[in-house]
Amino acid sequence: MKRIAIFASGSGTNAQKIIEYFSTSKEIVVDSLWSNNENAYALIRAEKLGIETITFDSDEFYRSNDILDRLYDHRIDIIVLAGFLWLVPRNLTELFTVVNIHPALLPKYGGKGMFGESVHKAVLASKDKESGITIHQVNPDYDKGKIIFQATCPILPKDTPETLASRIHELEHEHYPRVIGEILLNEEDDN
Repeated sequence: MKRIAIFASGSGTNAQKIIEYFSTSKEIVVDSLWSNNENAYALIRAEKLGIETITFDSDEFYRSNDILDRLYDHRIDIIVLAGFLWLVPRNLTELFTVVNIHPALLPKYGGKGMFGESVHKAVLASKDKESGITIHQVNPDYDKGKIIFQATCPILPKDTPETLASRIHELEHEHYPRVIGEILLNEEDDN
């Protein structure tokens, strides 16, 4: 059984979709949801779905091996970022498969501070014809890891950051859980 740890900082809609997607799987389970924000609604979503929740602070994350040790205790196979806003330290990216979803087509509109509405505003200001999502491996630099999957949607003439975000969320919910499953099952085939 492959085990997922979801890391989330906010509302948790992607986390919820991932948990629901794997709720009947015989090969993959969402083990736990981890958050650096004790007020994240993602924690409530996970608890309602019967998933263990864990909170941590920056000292645990950046200045110790506490998180690493706890992930090993949980026998985690993959760390999935779902609206997690901290840069993941090297001790995790080197020892675990870590994936993230970005609400734009990388390499454009990535980097520190490029999340949520700021991404959609930048995309609209650029006059691009399309936007989309990027699922990528996480490395020690914001949004610079190997691209695993992208999906696009058109930018419409009357789009606002909110209307574009809504279509981007639909793409995230449709594709992220499936791609996570493919990554885990492909890793199994490689062993």
